[in-house]
Amino acid sequence: MKPIILIPARMAATRLPGKPLADINGIPMIVRVLRQAQAASIGPVAVAAGDIEIVEAVRAAGGLAVLTDPDLPSGSDRIVAALNEIDPAGEHDVVINLQGDIPFLAPSVVEATARLLADQPSCDISTVMVAEADLAERTNPDIPKVVAAMAPDGRSARALYFTRSVLYGDAPVWLHHGVYGYRR
Repeated sequence: MKPIILIPARMAATRLPGKPLADINGIPMIVRVLRQAQAASIGPVAVAAGDIEIVEAVRAAGGLAVLTDPDLPSGSDRIVAALNEIDPAGEHDVVINLQGDIPFLAPSVVEATARLLADQPSCDISTVMVAEADLAERTNPDIPKVVAAMAPDGRSARALYFTRSVLYGDAPVWLHHGVYGYRR
């Protein structure tokens, strides 16, 4: 397995415009995310940026950034564009899509996302869910949630669906972190 971590980012975020360059103790958010990804030590890391300001911030911090078309409709499209430029030969067989707004995500979470694909050859996609959501989180439309069926080992699950909708009821609901791994 040969993973690559790509972080999509754009200035025109709908919930918080300019978010990638938001200052967190003197460091742009995107640079903090980049550093956490690098600390996972599983492969190269690059930012797939929709804006030159993001590219400049990442490069100023010593990171790799690719300028993508600002009109791409999604972060996934941004990742494909960057991947085609960085790795046109397809040497990296696993892609980790790390959202650019998780500046304090533990590097071990990124590593675990890749490890699941290594440990489970029949699995094509991996992601991360954490701590069962409380009522306030279940009803907050800004928080992504996962409804999942837990495996007997209690450490993995099969996601049934992801949503930002309000969720009521007794079924367990987990919080979703914006980390996705998939085979190329």
